[in-house]
Amino acid sequence: MAISVMHGYLMQAAYFAPRGKKRLLLLGSNIGQRYLSPEDKLIGLIGEAGSGKSLLIRGMFPGLELTNDDDGINIRPLPLLADAQREHFRYRTYHIDARFETAFTQTWMLAEAVRKAIDHGRRVVIEHFDQLYPALEINAEVLIGVGEEVIVTRPGIFGPYPKDIAAIVFESIKYRRMAHTAEDITGLVLEELGIKKPQAHSDIKHGFILEFSEKPDLDFDFVEKRVLEYIAQDLIINHYDENHIKIGERVCQCTGPRIHLRRTGEIEGFHLIKEFKWDPIDKLYVLAGLVGTGS
Repeated sequence: MAISVMHGYLMQAAYFAPRGKKRLLLLGSNIGQRYLSPEDKLIGLIGEAGSGKSLLIRGMFPGLELTNDDDGINIRPLPLLADAQREHFRYRTYHIDARFETAFTQTWMLAEAVRKAIDHGRRVVIEHFDQLYPALEINAEVLIGVGEEVIVTRPGIFGPYPKDIAAIVFESIKYRRMAHTAEDITGLVLEELGIKKPQAHSDIKHGFILEFSEKPDLDFDFVEKRVLEYIAQDLIINHYDENHIKIGERVCQCTGPRIHLRRTGEIEGFHLIKEFKWDPIDKLYVLAGLVGTGS
């Protein structure tokens, strides 16, 4: 949940990084409404490929054309570079993926184009901002890190700096991948037992929760044991399509198919909370699973 409210006084806000396109778009929309100012000209995002940065951007800036994303969009020539060379900026907001673009353009040229756009009153949204910052030498007005959590900051002259956010999100993303993978394996086990699909799912630190409208008749020890068996088999996990992954040879429905480990054996410290928690507001029974050696 958010740690701060007014964007003018924002130090840091943190949200559990959700899985699934709809939830990431909604979070992006909320971030845009709460923390962005119309006068912000430099927005930086930091996080591994597939962590959900592009979907957050789509939620924050509806209608913005991303120059490179997971759908294979690859706009050439890069609008920001083309317009900077002519010093005629056609758009109010530009997007670049610094990691992708540095494969084609020298970093100093990208940094120069960003500075020109800002000087002309344009906004630039930069993915993998940490890779461009050393050449740009201008910190983002809003800096967003995507790992296990989505961290939103409005840096001052003393930081935080991109390397500070990068150190957090690159370390924590492993817990998000472990939790999402463990959740899908748990769902697979529940399906084998003939238990109805959960009403919804959500996130907790180093773990996941499954929400049921009716309390399942569940042997917690048996479910945990079966999940641990899948983990011990060290099965390969592959992206299958936008709604499914493959665990070994099994195709499983999944709302976040890009946020997973490569093998089940990479999950550490999985265990279930061996009781249902009752949510009196939403009238749901909640099952929680945790991952990580410190959970």
